[in-house]
Amino acid sequence: MQSTSTSPIRWTVSDLAIFEGDRANRYEIIDGELFVTGAPDWKHQAVCINIGTVLKLWSDDSGLGQAAVNPGIVFSESDNVIPDVVWASHQRLEQLLDEAGHLTAAPELVIEVLSPGKTNERRDREAKLKLYSIRGVLEYWIVNFQQQSVEVYRRENVMLKPVAILYQQDELNSPILPGFRCLVSKFF
Repeated sequence: MQSTSTSPIRWTVSDLAIFEGDRANRYEIIDGELFVTGAPDWKHQAVCINIGTVLKLWSDDSGLGQAAVNPGIVFSESDNVIPDVVWASHQRLEQLLDEAGHLTAAPELVIEVLSPGKTNERRDREAKLKLYSIRGVLEYWIVNFQQQSVEVYRRENVMLKPVAILYQQDELNSPILPGFRCLVSKFF
């Protein structure tokens, strides 16, 4: 008797060309698995802009780095993601950008705003947390605009570990952002 085995499809960055022109969806690849989500809604994008603005204003004042909203990061052929917001120090940014100006390695801070749905939540809480941990992100914030909270993960040895869940009235600060202080309510 002959046995057949099927191996799961492993997606790569070059495979994304088949979706070129599709503006209704976002395509990300994590460990060769394709994640497709609809374009973020208005509230999601407003929260991303609020976070990006807070980080930009602090960055301008401190002169320590730059924030970006929705940058793509191509870690490898099988790991290509679009975080909602990132922040990188000037020193690290010089090492992260390829000749075309695209991120190819981990910024210090990555922020994901949860989109509704179990699949989206699993992607951000499991697949992306693992990826960012492996790739060297120093801090990861998961922002939940429905609960108006921020879950903070920080690098401890080689892994991102949960350190706090903050709510509207709480102040957010970070050891990687010296002097940064922000009420969580400013994000919403």
